[in-house]
Amino acid sequence: MKHIPRKRFGQHFLCDPAIIDAIVEAIDPKPGQPVAEIGPGLAALTQPLVERLGRLTVIELDRDLARRLRGHAQLDVVESDVLQVDFAALAGRLGTRALRVVGNLPYNISTPILFHLLPGAGSVADQHFMLQKEVIDRMVARPATSDYGRLSVLLQWRYAMENVLFVPPASFDPPPRVDSAVVRMVPRPAPAAVDPAVLEGLVQAAFSQRRKLLRHALGRWLDSQGYNGSFDLQRRAEEVPVEEYVALAGEIRAVPVDTPATTAV
Repeated sequence: MKHIPRKRFGQHFLCDPAIIDAIVEAIDPKPGQPVAEIGPGLAALTQPLVERLGRLTVIELDRDLARRLRGHAQLDVVESDVLQVDFAALAGRLGTRALRVVGNLPYNISTPILFHLLPGAGSVADQHFMLQKEVIDRMVARPATSDYGRLSVLLQWRYAMENVLFVPPASFDPPPRVDSAVVRMVPRPAPAAVDPAVLEGLVQAAFSQRRKLLRHALGRWLDSQGYNGSFDLQRRAEEVPVEEYVALAGEIRAVPVDTPATTAV
């Protein structure tokens, strides 16, 4: 029976063989590597991956699709909302601290998924995700550009990232109304030790009024934290490099980077 894409899950199924081949080549899976795929859907990417790997873990929320996937002997199926999966614990269950994570992420919740993955980055070798191109533009943006913002800072602190492939709407069924792309995310081996919650609060305050000088919104936030240092607030949020935001967060509070997550697999 043909599966009808469900809007509530943001389902757009990849169907272009040339694009699928290009994504697999970008991932470059090797036999025996521990890989988890988020949102395998109709297995367009799953099948070529498992042919190279031998075995693959897939995370699927749609119970009908999960039932189909369980019929594949080489797949370990986790039927769950990805936002409830602890990726550090999943890596431990697979006996690795070099889990590879891939997937065509639901565009309606892609940013929450990216932030959810942050605590487990210490157990991940790399991530390859299909996302809305506009989101990837923001992820990899440099300072002093219109795309540079909260997402850029929070992810560039933890990952080295690059846009590796453009994907047009016609590559999907049904076609989305936006362009897509594939991003490669490699966790930094020695990121600055800051409290992610402090960095997120700092960056959110800084970009809440991005057209104004930082002394307005960020200045008030720093006062609330009891900060009395010499950070230059006579700039706009987009003018400050990632390294300076991270250093400022470190001045406020320094803790280990990879704090244990509490959500069960």
